[in-house]
Amino acid sequence: MAQAREAVAFHIEGLLDAGERVPKAHGLAAFAGRLEYAGRTWAVVSVDLATLSGKSRRLNVSLPERVVRRIDAAAAKSGESRSGFLARVALDAV
Repeated sequence: MAQAREAVAFHIEGLLDAGERVPKAHGLAAFAGRLEYAGRTWAVVSVDLATLSGKSRRLNVSLPERVVRRIDAAAAKSGESRSGFLARVALDAV
């Protein structure tokens, strides 16, 4: 599984380096009924796209306090930092 995760991360890094979009993830149900995958072993790997995006860049963003409170609450609920939460949400939206 570690090698599968590494292979997926390596592929995604290649897409990012080439300036290409990372395809949206799909669940197993999207592929399970396809004949070309019959008899295959299935696995799900998780890759944190935020860590693959390269060097961090500091931003100065102004938002209403109410919005910042909602961001912080959502980040805390998911166990993330504010920056990590915003990065994940932005990457999930693509």
